[in-house]
Amino acid sequence: MTRTSSALLLTLALAATPAFAGNDVSKVNGSITAEAGQTLGDLSTVNGSITVEDNASVGSVEAVNGSLKIGDGARTGGMETVNGGIRAGSKVQVGGDVETVNGPIFLDRGSRVREGVSTVNGAIGLVGTEVGGSIETVNGDVTVGVDSHVRGGLKVEKPKGNFNIERKRPPRIVVGPNATIDGPLVFEREVVLHVHRTAKIGPVTGATARSFDTPTAPAD
Repeated sequence: MTRTSSALLLTLALAATPAFAGNDVSKVNGSITAEAGQTLGDLSTVNGSITVEDNASVGSVEAVNGSLKIGDGARTGGMETVNGGIRAGSKVQVGGDVETVNGPIFLDRGSRVREGVSTVNGAIGLVGTEVGGSIETVNGDVTVGVDSHVRGGLKVEKPKGNFNIERKRPPRIVVGPNATIDGPLVFEREVVLHVHRTAKIGPVTGATARSFDTPTAPAD
């Protein structure tokens, strides 16, 4: 799901890359900011966060040890970080995947992701967001919130290899009011699955859905 050697590869690549190459911005140590309304190329850093302010337009956004913060109305390519979270505001347009290894992902109302959303050890939260691909996780909770639409499926993988991390409780999966998941929901490990009565989902394998009709899912 996620390249296990991504941190090493990105570190080596950035170490050999000039600080600025055209409209691209890359650093080994330090944070990067695309200012409001600004247009830049790819943004990448090893040790630092990346901020894309409101209505900015950039290429891919990648970090190893740092968070990604995307402002309202921004446009980006794919977004990826290893140790850090990704938080996107409203009406964000993502032209690729959104991926973390150790960190949460949140996309606010009106946002669109062209491909998939995935994490290993972080929670995923969507509100009124459209995802063109699938959602995948190993140990993270997932909330496909109100009015969200996932055009692929949803998969929770069994922990294995370097990601064999035991949790005290199973992942909590919530499909909220008027949310839609077109593809199959596949669970290779124990989960707690809550599906709102107004939601529409594909076939479920490996779990039993618990229906609810309140604005938020009940506590487990």
